[in-house]
Amino acid sequence: MAGLLNRIKDFMRSPKGRQMTNKAREMAKDPRNRERARQAAQRLRRRR
Repeated sequence: MAGLLNRIKDFMRSPKGRQMTNKAREMAKDPRNRERARQAAQRLRRRR
């Protein structure tokens, strides 16, 4: 499992990973996207 986590960490530090992180942050600022994420989290919680 440590190998997988290292690969994820390395990706997030790469230029493409940083670009994806910045895009996710921009999308998180949109109130509609925040509401969608909140609803998805609620659905996941109900299933358990």
